[in-house]
Amino acid sequence: MASPQSAKHAGPPDGGWGWMIVAGCFLVTICTRAVTRCISIFFVEFQTYFGQDYARTAWIHSIVDCATMLCAPLGSLISNHVSCQVGIMLGGLLASTGLILSSFATSLEHLYLSLGVLTGLGFALCYSPAIAMVGKYFNKRKALAYGIAMSGSGIGTFILAPVVQLLIEQFSWRGALLILGGFVLNLCVCGALMRPIALKEDRKTAPEILEQDYAPKAQKRDLKRMSICSPLIKAWSHECLCYCSWKEYNFLLMPGFMVLAVSVLFMAYGCSPLFVYLVPYALSVGVSHHQAAFLMSILGVIDIIGNITFGWLTDRRCLKKHRHFCYLFAVGMDGLCCLFLPVLQNFPLLVPFSFTFGYFDGAYVTLIPVVTADVVGTSSLSSALGVVYFLHAIPYLVSPPVAGWLVDTTGSYTASFLLCGFSMIFSSTLLCFANVAKKIKRTYLLSLTNDIGTKQHIWTNGAIAYSVTAELDQKDVEFLAVDTSSYSNR
Repeated sequence: MASPQSAKHAGPPDGGWGWMIVAGCFLVTICTRAVTRCISIFFVEFQTYFGQDYARTAWIHSIVDCATMLCAPLGSLISNHVSCQVGIMLGGLLASTGLILSSFATSLEHLYLSLGVLTGLGFALCYSPAIAMVGKYFNKRKALAYGIAMSGSGIGTFILAPVVQLLIEQFSWRGALLILGGFVLNLCVCGALMRPIALKEDRKTAPEILEQDYAPKAQKRDLKRMSICSPLIKAWSHECLCYCSWKEYNFLLMPGFMVLAVSVLFMAYGCSPLFVYLVPYALSVGVSHHQAAFLMSILGVIDIIGNITFGWLTDRRCLKKHRHFCYLFAVGMDGLCCLFLPVLQNFPLLVPFSFTFGYFDGAYVTLIPVVTADVVGTSSLSSALGVVYFLHAIPYLVSPPVAGWLVDTTGSYTASFLLCGFSMIFSSTLLCFANVAKKIKRTYLLSLTNDIGTKQHIWTNGAIAYSVTAELDQKDVEFLAVDTSSYSNR
């Protein structure tokens, strides 16, 4: 299906096989994120069967999310150095095995290992590589492509939520997990669709540079100086390994990425508990089991609309330059929704909440890879997404048990939802201030450049050079004019 060596492209093709990549990523998000969301439907079943409190039962969902995000860099590593296809297929096998083993669980600890660690690890090997592949195939329509691909999470939740509830009623929670294990094997099919592509803008690796006879000696010398590895690694092309690692993760020192990373931490803490506790909260205020599952379905289908419409809108010329602000607006709106949730205590009021929260959740989830690509560039997107999803791990691990502890302690969900809302609003506010500061700095440097005019006079063999250098967006902009004849005429 795919040629042994991927062809070089001047830039992302923005179509062609790229739409098959979008379809594959769409199915990956169904099998990973939608299935993870549907684990909350098992919450009451696990709690009743094993006779445990909210906090201990919530660890199952937390470990799944944490393992998925914590191991995201591992998925990127396998994708970059082996193959995206191999990584996704291996992840599908691990996730399916974890779900099947979970159907035989005899304790919560068993579920922590099988459903939490093993299934989460499998999802990690699939999720970030599939998303990164979409970014490699699209540029002009990147946000729309991501909107379609990420909508699999919403569509999957809309379809799977009532189906999982029906499976639990018909076959118990054990049978439902066994069937989900077979369903997740479709990740292996998705992996087969991920045909690799090589772009000319991708940076050369260390072996390519070292093998070129015409490469500058200084460049080769720098590669050797960057090696700080152990003697064993030095014996095995240590210059190549260290250079590749440095090139893959040099974006970590970019100020824009640092701010985005901190913002992601607070955003991840706020969004996770709601998917765990929406169904239990609805049941606690008198909503029936089917209506509670229907709330998750509504959230999922509106998530789709948020994915696609925000993806399409942010590809428009008027909004393309303001993707960061669209992202932080969506995160802030989800935070406001969480603040109002404790006063919504019946099904007719919870339905509008599911609509609003689902729409803006789909919006910012679509923009996470787009904003990351804008910050670090396409060549580092796979590694950067691995780090971004890695940063989700600790908040995903901690926030549901903390929310469950607050429920057990206070006897209500109010404190838990308020903490989630303020966390997401802080994430949005932090990113907003960072972007405003960046624009102010850019305006100041531009005005400074215009005011100074000619800053330096450099005389070389009777010639004069005018040089003005300013740091804008981490790029050095140099205005250099050398014209001996014009100067002599003056």
